Amino acid sequence: MFVQQLEPVGGSLGLSALVAALPLVTVLVLLGAVRMKAHVAGLIGLGVAVLVGWLVYDMPLGQTVSGAAQGALFGLFPIMWIVVNALWVYRMTVRTRHFDILRRSFGRLSDDPRIQALVIAFCFGALLEALAGFGAPVAICSVMLVALGFDPVKAAVVSLVANTAPVAFGAMGTPVVTLAQVTGLPLDSVASVVGRQTPLLALFVPLVLVWLVDGRRGLRETWVPALACGVAFAVAQFAASNYVSAQLADIGAALIGAGALVAVPQARRPAAEPVRVAVLTGVRSEDLDQEDARPDVVRAYTPYALIVVIFSVAQIPAVKDWLAKANRVFDWPFLDVANSAGKPVSGNVFTLPLVSTGGTLVLLAGVCTAVVLGVHARVAVREWLGTVYELRFAILTVTSVLALAYVMNLSGQAATIGHFVAAAGAGLAFLSPVLGWFGVAVSGSDTSANALFGALQVTAAQQSGLSPELLAAANSSGGVLGKMISPQNLTIACAAVGLAGKEGDLLRKVLPWSLGLLLVMCLIVYAQSTVVLSWMLP
Repeated sequence: MFVQQLEPVGGSLGLSALVAALPLVTVLVLLGAVRMKAHVAGLIGLGVAVLVGWLVYDMPLGQTVSGAAQGALFGLFPIMWIVVNALWVYRMTVRTRHFDILRRSFGRLSDDPRIQALVIAFCFGALLEALAGFGAPVAICSVMLVALGFDPVKAAVVSLVANTAPVAFGAMGTPVVTLAQVTGLPLDSVASVVGRQTPLLALFVPLVLVWLVDGRRGLRETWVPALACGVAFAVAQFAASNYVSAQLADIGAALIGAGALVAVPQARRPAAEPVRVAVLTGVRSEDLDQEDARPDVVRAYTPYALIVVIFSVAQIPAVKDWLAKANRVFDWPFLDVANSAGKPVSGNVFTLPLVSTGGTLVLLAGVCTAVVLGVHARVAVREWLGTVYELRFAILTVTSVLALAYVMNLSGQAATIGHFVAAAGAGLAFLSPVLGWFGVAVSGSDTSANALFGALQVTAAQQSGLSPELLAAANSSGGVLGKMISPQNLTIACAAVGLAGKEGDLLRKVLPWSLGLLLVMCLIVYAQSTVVLSWMLP
């Protein structure tokens, strides 16, 4: 058995944390500063993580490689399994020209690209996050915006920034459910505090999105519908997480936020300057004059309606239990790791969700889509294989980044960083969201970050005399802001809009927003730990 060390470098937690951060820093520098292709940066970062785990943390090389292999498999299934099938559905709609019909339909709802960004990236993206998560909202919303005529870079940035406020309650509340399990705190208590933090983000995000689409002018002209959408989303997410169900928080927030947005007269008004709309999105007003038959419009919406329906049915307890019977749980070979306290880590056991995973459900929706759109089976298979080929470098990037994350987790590198942050003393409340942010930046998953650092946050809170529920929630709430800079999600966004190899460009565009919103969350949590905002806590 390999037992993790927390202070392998000179018995110093600070020095050890600096060395432990090298793999992630390497990837981010290679992406953002050197502008290296993501799959190459991911492989180099993985090499650094393996060397640090083996040479500094004394993890046996065989176990280090085995841990990397487990991370790579997780990157393939379920992560890229979802992305491949989601983009496959999109490719079939493009081939049958139904995506053009969908684009025109959204254009008639509002030909204002700033409103379209709110409807698709924020509201529909939140609904997809609620039902699927794991990169599906970024992949699907990015291609929808591109189909509406958005510049690929702008579509990717908007989708990444929008995928923040709903993340903590995504995948039917999986992140907060996991947080409750690893901390031993009641789910209702944890969810209620998260529901008093992330809704505050929801107030800002729609305003940020219209700024991203059209700058200061866009904010000046569309702040009313943006604020209405954000307020409605925030109130619904708060109410559902505190008084109804954490699992339903995002579904209710997405639907109510969309309803509030559409209800604002300004959102439905034709754009005042059609020429400016064409410049912003590339969509010409004459495109919207083409009439589409109602059956064709229904078929254009069907693929995404199928995704929503199938995922919703899969969350019915009886159906969920039936699907879970196909899961395979087994001991991962050549891996026997204990944490610094001598307890076996969860990574020793691997769960393979064959049917219940989001990718398989999207695959089912894709098969149904092929039938509805009249796509021949041979053509559908060819499109699926074409999707895999198109995503080949993205698949390599995601598997290498997940392998890096698993090596950092299993060798003890992530735990060292966690304990270093937890030792902040009086500044712990301010820094606790940073720990969750770091965890998601490495793994691309708020669920993984909660599993990794949730219990540590509670222990640190108890030692510092702070509220365990507050810091546990801060881990999840801060984590959602690391999602947009995670190499995994950057790769998914680039692959979706045809910008493979441009992950560094995206990183430079979204990093300031990630850090800015993280600072806001740090200030919120710190204020909630004092008399200033302690009244907000249950």
